[in-house]
Amino acid sequence: MGNIYTKDIKRIVVQIYEQHKDEVSTDFAVNKKIIDTYIDANSKKVKNRIAGYLTRYTKMARTAKETPEVVEEE
Repeated sequence: MGNIYTKDIKRIVVQIYEQHKDEVSTDFAVNKKIIDTYIDANSKKVKNRIAGYLTRYTKMARTAKETPEVVEEE
């Protein structure tokens, strides 16, 4: 079972990903530094959750972008 992320974290991640696609990485440590730069959050837990979800979101987005959708005709 995985973590369930709140709508706030998901919204922030999508905004960061759309604005800074070229900087975002699939590496947690790199994303954590990006979060420190662009987000003013006091909680270490919130920063880690955002960086973790940003890492997962980046992997999913890049996989979806690389894999073309196959349409089967019957």
